[in-house]
Amino acid sequence: MEQQIRFCTTSDGVRIAYATMGKGPPIVRVLGWFTHLEYELESPRWRRVYKGMAARFSYTRYDGRGMGLSDRDVSGFSLDASVGDLEAVVDALGHEKVALYGISQGGPAAITYAVRHPERVSHLIVYGAIARFPFTSEQYETMLTLIRQGWGSDVPAHRQFFTGLFIPDGDMEAIQAFNEMQRVSASADNVVAMLADNRGVDVTALLPKVTVPTLVIHRRGDAIVPFEFGRELAAGIPGARFLPLDGRNHALLSDIDAPVMALIGKSVDEFLGRGEKAEAETAAARAGLVTIMFTDMQGSTTLTQRLGDAKAQEVLRTHNRIVRDALKTHSGSEIKHTGDGIMASFASASRALECAIAIQRSLAEHNESAEEPIRVRIGLNAGEPVAEEEDLFGTAVQLAARICAHAEPGEILAPIVVRELAAGKGFLLADRGDVALRGFEDPVRLFEVRWREEG
Repeated sequence: MEQQIRFCTTSDGVRIAYATMGKGPPIVRVLGWFTHLEYELESPRWRRVYKGMAARFSYTRYDGRGMGLSDRDVSGFSLDASVGDLEAVVDALGHEKVALYGISQGGPAAITYAVRHPERVSHLIVYGAIARFPFTSEQYETMLTLIRQGWGSDVPAHRQFFTGLFIPDGDMEAIQAFNEMQRVSASADNVVAMLADNRGVDVTALLPKVTVPTLVIHRRGDAIVPFEFGRELAAGIPGARFLPLDGRNHALLSDIDAPVMALIGKSVDEFLGRGEKAEAETAAARAGLVTIMFTDMQGSTTLTQRLGDAKAQEVLRTHNRIVRDALKTHSGSEIKHTGDGIMASFASASRALECAIAIQRSLAEHNESAEEPIRVRIGLNAGEPVAEEEDLFGTAVQLAARICAHAEPGEILAPIVVRELAAGKGFLLADRGDVALRGFEDPVRLFEVRWREEG
């Protein structure tokens, strides 16, 4: 499994190393300690964990300041600094929204980011995470003593104290690998500074302010972060789902914890909308009838020339957000971004029509106060496309694109097949007659979908 390591720069000038693997919905891992992008993939025990994530998602990992391949010579490891690292990574990725996977000490940073930037977070997942520092003063002083005495030495005894907390059920191979990962990830001075700054972290007051969908995962026998901390997170975040799991390992091992990892994977898939519903829609696309939707922004090229790249991109991001929010609400599956629009598919014509209407109404509401109004054409068609490499092809797709191109800005057009599939569902469709579309020999009978409230 290959990774391409890139760098971004935080607002206070720290270079952060990050890498993305796989394809699919974007997930960013937020982990506050013991990360090293290169070393993590050298160990088969952890490489299999990341490979499993990359098989289903666009999975981004990064080394926080002071560790791994990021800048080591830094001062200050406050919560705000950690959030700044995450902000730089998410901005560099360029996605409209990402899911955050806050693990252990990464939990507070993920939670804080989700409160500060809810428009950039699709889902929040926290595993073995904390809202506040989990150690007593006595435990804290013991940790500092062990780190100062031998963190960077070739003798792993001092680091093995921490290894025993992270993977109490690990075998000798896993223990040795974790010992070494701690040594190469950060210097003793940085580890001491991180612990000192994390000692005062407490995001309990932020929990009620989390508005994004949240999944809290915690192991009942977690040896380093007690189970009660997971329950506290889930109880404090409005509407959060809680997934309690058996076992003691805080850091998951791909073989020893395989059953737990499978359960986590299934739960995360379902939480992100990639469970049974998504599988059913994918099967429909491969084996049967689906409804295809295209959106197309009016004058996107002119907009770029007039406003410049940066401001035009802001307008496009607004379009993307409105369309994707409607897709999520109406069970649509985004197939791809077309540059100035989005192609999506639906398991039913009714959902596609509802989604198209929701998009136009949301855009109309946005345009009432927008400096730059967004006007969009929408075209629909139903058929049996060919599914290949997460894309759809064939006549049904081509016709949907042509119908979209024929629509006027603010219109929704659909052929007779969509009207018949949605018959009796309460939609208002006005007959536009037979229309000649480029690339199709026979005229296509189109209907305009009425979406304005007064219509």
